[in-house]
Amino acid sequence: MNPFDQKAVSLNQCIMDWQGIRPASYDKNTVDPYTRTRVILMNGTEFEANWFLHQFSRHCDDNDVRRELSLIRRLEQQQQKLISLLKPADETVMEHTIGYEQLAVDLTAALAQRENDEYVKRALDFALLEDFDHLYRYADYMNMESGTKAENLVGRYTEIMPGRPTISEHRYPFDDIKKHIDDKTATIQTKLCVNIITAAEQQTMNYYMNTCGTYPNECGRKLYQEIGMIEEQHVSQYGSLIDTNSTWMECLLMHQYVECYLYYSCMQTETDKKIKKIWEQLFEQELAHLQAAAILLKKTEGKEYQQVIGNGTFPEPLALCSNIDYVRGVLASSVQLTANRESYACIDDLKPDVDFFKYQDTVNKNVNCVTSHTVIDEHIKRFGEDYRFETMPNPVKPLQNRKVDNIDVGRVPGSAKGC
Repeated sequence: MNPFDQKAVSLNQCIMDWQGIRPASYDKNTVDPYTRTRVILMNGTEFEANWFLHQFSRHCDDNDVRRELSLIRRLEQQQQKLISLLKPADETVMEHTIGYEQLAVDLTAALAQRENDEYVKRALDFALLEDFDHLYRYADYMNMESGTKAENLVGRYTEIMPGRPTISEHRYPFDDIKKHIDDKTATIQTKLCVNIITAAEQQTMNYYMNTCGTYPNECGRKLYQEIGMIEEQHVSQYGSLIDTNSTWMECLLMHQYVECYLYYSCMQTETDKKIKKIWEQLFEQELAHLQAAAILLKKTEGKEYQQVIGNGTFPEPLALCSNIDYVRGVLASSVQLTANRESYACIDDLKPDVDFFKYQDTVNKNVNCVTSHTVIDEHIKRFGEDYRFETMPNPVKPLQNRKVDNIDVGRVPGSAKGC
């Protein structure tokens, strides 16, 4: 499908009344896990669109343009408010968090497997192992706190076991900045990829930033605080992949194209009939946003959309699904990697004075203050072992022991194979 060839309604026809933005929520007990993750993904995509439009307006001195941005932004806000109420009130913060991490794992794996830019793919594979470990840490804490088994929430589509241990993920900020893609030569698939993953990780970062101060107990607050810091690193990494040479108007067009593509993907892959109708409705609205952005680009910069997007035809829809074998392969081959400026390196090969080890020595000086570790330690003390859902033993041998939380893999040279 080419969204530029579709007939769109006017922007004013997209305005909804209160009833229109108050849908029935899904049932947390029967919802398909990937319906939940699609809701999280699109909430994050709308959040990114809104804050981009605010920043654009603050850097624009043309009030006629700012009024156009204001209208699109208000419509995006209505879409976001609609999507946010798809989450039911009885779904706990921790249950919803499991959805966030399942999305992070399976979205990243899906994007990596279809990415043709090896540099971008490597960034995806690198962070994938970290979100995979976050899912494990939150799942153990939830099991300890309420007895809830995360395997039921993820539908057993996503394994729950250690990845690159979260304690090993804390890195010096300089190492999160990567080389950006070149929009003039990158495929539309790659452009979509870096924008989608940035929005998704940013939503997770924001969710944890707010949750860490409001969670009802200290252990939970500290766990969200720590993992929220890693999500900031991920947003820095992925955001740095986006081409910095694009104009504000070109970025506006790309944002709307990303949203349009994702709503198209959601309506093509959704299994819940009621929510599928919502994706269809929002896709129709997003067509109007996209085509309005193309008109603004032409009016203000004299450029056709093809100069930014290409011919405009969508790639195959993005489908969220189980990626157990892929994740296992990445884990086995790269658990000992860390970021090293614009690249990545095996910690076994790093000199002792590099920033990674200095930062680790500062932030993780007392491992008993690292909540992602002490949560697993406490689970083991209470129940004799950690909580996992595995289809077979962990592919990294030092991570197979369920009676000890490994804090060396990924941060101590020689602690494991996999680079």
